[in-house]
Amino acid sequence: MDKGFTVWFTGLSGAGKSTLASLLAEELRDRGASVELLDGDEIRNNLSSGLGFSKADRDANIQRIAYVAKLLSRNGVVAITAAISPYRETRFRARASIGNFVEVFADCPLEVCEQRDVKGLYKRARAGEIAQFTGISDPYEAPVNPEVHLRTDLDTPDRCVKVIIDTLIERGHLQDEPAGAPGVYSSEESEAVEERLKALGYL
Repeated sequence: MDKGFTVWFTGLSGAGKSTLASLLAEELRDRGASVELLDGDEIRNNLSSGLGFSKADRDANIQRIAYVAKLLSRNGVVAITAAISPYRETRFRARASIGNFVEVFADCPLEVCEQRDVKGLYKRARAGEIAQFTGISDPYEAPVNPEVHLRTDLDTPDRCVKVIIDTLIERGHLQDEPAGAPGVYSSEESEAVEERLKALGYL
């Protein structure tokens, strides 16, 4: 893999974006890729700590993530973003800015996301304690035609990652075989094995 690209996860809080992004990052590193994971919460804490949750602030946060992802991608790195990014227009601008862009929709019904909510954010949002909470008091605009559409309430995380990997291969972002896969040797390695077998008297 010579060119970098961005895998852009979007979906409700609790849809599984961060889990899938971490698993995908691990799989891509195993395949020899340089990977940076841009998690929504970490970006909020380190790059966008002064922003709130108005539409303007959410858009500014996504624009910052997109800018970092663009810099990484154009320097041969796979950037994986895991932020809600609720507005279609903002995601469209991110796609246009980055270029090598794969949108992954982590689709999960709101009621399932609420059941998964270990932090109790949805409960607080429904009680009016958190304003402008996506899916409750603020809209989520689902992708119309994402490269990957996952039903994270129906498929296992491993199955979801496989679907993403297959899509990346189909679109030419990855080779079909991981770099350094078992049983695959370079010409130099093949010669070394042959010499060793000769020395042992097998050839």
